Amino acid sequence: MKKDVHPKYFKKAKITCACGTVFEVGSTSEEIQVELCSKCHPFYTGEKQKMLDTARRVEKFTERAAKKAEVITGKKTKKVKRAAIKAAKRPAEDAGPIKKLKVTTKKKK
Repeated sequence: MKKDVHPKYFKKAKITCACGTVFEVGSTSEEIQVELCSKCHPFYTGEKQKMLDTARRVEKFTERAAKKAEVITGKKTKKVKRAAIKAAKRPAEDAGPIKKLKVTTKKKK
């Protein structure tokens, strides 16, 4: 092995969980902080899942899902949009007959 190539190995590195549990293991980092561990993870505890959402991921997902549910898709939507566009164009067309102005030009003598 080459010298000074490999990282320093800590035999008693501390792993601290968000629930407060501290483990000691071997690692190349002296201290590690994690959000879930075997004492609080629902797979190991058998409890219902706890949401530790530090980046608002769950809220953002539910907002996006709600927006998608509001949007109606399909042929009916296209028909409604086309009818709305036609209705918006009609008032300009149905404003009445356009009066023609009589244009006269002066002749030079």
